[in-house]
Amino acid sequence: MTEPKGILDVNILGRTYKVACNEDERAELQRAVAYLDHKMGQIKQPAKAAGGTERIAIMAALNIAHEFLSAKAPGFDIGDLKRRIETMEATLDQALAPRD
Repeated sequence: MTEPKGILDVNILGRTYKVACNEDERAELQRAVAYLDHKMGQIKQPAKAAGGTERIAIMAALNIAHEFLSAKAPGFDIGDLKRRIETMEATLDQALAPRD
């Protein structure tokens, strides 16, 4: 039986979020938070926060999805996925670019 939900404070890129989770899922959630924070930090460094936190979160999500799909689908066309990610990055850059 799953234990009642509790609230866990998590920290991602220096911001605290409250997340509901079951006690038996707490350790996995903390590992996921640490992984996401690390990925977002890697993206933030070279980008110098260009585009803000939302862009960093989207790029981290794309990178994590890429890792997941690469690990789960042998024979998956990684080149095609990389081209799609590059297209998405270009679209995001254009959409988030300051307007004159």
